[in-house]
Amino acid sequence: MMIDLPDADLSPRRKRLIFRSDHRGTKEMDLLLGSFARKHIATMDEAMVDRFEVLLEMSDPDLYHWITGQEPTPPEWDDALMDMLKAHRYR
Repeated sequence: MMIDLPDADLSPRRKRLIFRSDHRGTKEMDLLLGSFARKHIATMDEAMVDRFEVLLEMSDPDLYHWITGQEPTPPEWDDALMDMLKAHRYR
């Protein structure tokens, strides 16, 4: 379910997370995480927003390998958020 809310309806924190997701450093992760954040950030509860914020501190190569299944996801990141990321398709 895609929620298309104007930026004015999002908190500054959620806007900042969208920006950070769009500006990762590698084009692949910009596209993947940016589209994911725009699609899901408005409907995430605060606990998931907290978790997403921590996830954005991870390195692009690690995240990319976990999300694409090229490497196993570490147990501490094998959660609902990672499941959502793995199921997300950039469009």
